[in-house]
Amino acid sequence: MRTLLTLVAALWGAGAGLLLPRAAHRLSVDPDQPWRDRCPAGHRITGTFSGWLGRAACRQTEGAQGTGLCGPYGPSTVAVSTATALACTALAAAAGPHPETAVWVFLTPVAVLLTLVDHRVHRLPDVLTLPLAAMAAALLGVAAALPSATGSWPTALLGGPTLGAVYLVLFLVHPSGMGFGDVKLALALGTALGWYGWQILVAGAFAGLVYGSVYGFGMVLARRAGRKSAIPLGPFMIGGAFTGLLLGAVAAA
Repeated sequence: MRTLLTLVAALWGAGAGLLLPRAAHRLSVDPDQPWRDRCPAGHRITGTFSGWLGRAACRQTEGAQGTGLCGPYGPSTVAVSTATALACTALAAAAGPHPETAVWVFLTPVAVLLTLVDHRVHRLPDVLTLPLAAMAAALLGVAAALPSATGSWPTALLGGPTLGAVYLVLFLVHPSGMGFGDVKLALALGTALGWYGWQILVAGAFAGLVYGSVYGFGMVLARRAGRKSAIPLGPFMIGGAFTGLLLGAVAAA
């Protein structure tokens, strides 16, 4: 059963990952700017759901004679698909045949999409962070009602606002060190981590801060950033939450 579950999770992650580069390209804009509706070469993006779902490369040809495909929307499709598949596989393998596993695997592509966007433009769009928090809370509520659930839905519901409040304080104390999008992302991550209890929530949140600090320190040592340079914190928050979920799932198994 666990092997089949892991295989399904891997296939879901790989398939969903193929759709992320296009969405990441469209969402990677500065605040107050409309979502991109053209590929990097200027072709209008069309397709399913007003062009939000589709291939990771523009299919239009360039030049009057058609010189071939225009090109990709952004990062390597293979790399994104592989990373998403690996994350889904790891979570499924750690959590096993429990209802919350479906929640982790289903939401992982959204977390990967947020990572891509924040890495590119240092922004975590509300259109992703707020629905992610709502979906995590709702889906975990469904999971809690099913047999063999291993977590606590009430703690998950408390975990989101708690971690969000912590990040709100950090934002107010040092607003140049993070964006308000990080505070909103913390709502979703706190909900997920809270499912496995307060210790896992603290561990996952702390891991994210450590990952971000190590990255920032490394960039300073490599002279690729200054001590006051802003770094995208979202990917490291998500990485910390991923670590916490793995720890929580293994402990609950």
